[in-house]
Amino acid sequence: MSLQINPVLCRAGVMDNYAYVIVDEQTGTGAVVDASEAEPVIKKCQELQLHPQYIFTTHHHFDHVGGNKILKEKYGLKIIGPQAEKELIDGLDIGIKDGDEFLFGASPVKVISAAGHTRGHVLWYFSDDKTLFTGDVLFNLCIGGIFEGTSAQMWDSLQKIKALPDETLFYPGHEYTQHGLTDAVRHNGAETMAAYVQRMQTRFAQNLPVAPVTLGLEKQCNPYLQINDKKIFEQCF
Repeated sequence: MSLQINPVLCRAGVMDNYAYVIVDEQTGTGAVVDASEAEPVIKKCQELQLHPQYIFTTHHHFDHVGGNKILKEKYGLKIIGPQAEKELIDGLDIGIKDGDEFLFGASPVKVISAAGHTRGHVLWYFSDDKTLFTGDVLFNLCIGGIFEGTSAQMWDSLQKIKALPDETLFYPGHEYTQHGLTDAVRHNGAETMAAYVQRMQTRFAQNLPVAPVTLGLEKQCNPYLQINDKKIFEQCF
């Protein structure tokens, strides 16, 4: 694997966002995924002695772009995000759309559109590392709310995620595992959920995020990914 991923907790105790400071180890190229707040991201970059060149934004909501302006001023970086939300993301330098592919250092990146939470939400998929940043579409044991899109769009977006390799590790935009746990246990039973619960407890005890887990495990445990009928899914909202 060539991608180093450093989670950064932002808005702790309020919205519990995760920004991610990522580094392509082969080239030293750095970026921030969803810069929720500037201060904790800058602190992490200082620890890593990293000068990031990019921000990869999944969507326009304030808790995912709140640090963009300060980070851009400090590092002179480029903000990359969904072209469909260009009017809503201040300072957007490069607009991307579904299917766009490029190199982050030496790491291939693919853009996957994932409307539902917002109309222009995108996922960032690093294929060589089988790593997926899901923003506010998929969380541990639950999914994001439908704020601007439709339940049909959210269904379609989740099917795209489910089609990725089971060994793909996903990194969500919030720590919402505890929020989704009760429904997941009720739906699957305690025995099925035992490994997931153990990971959650262990990671929390170490003051670490539950993520990443594999999409294969998430498919077994997340009730929303287990629905196989679009009409039934839409009735959940």
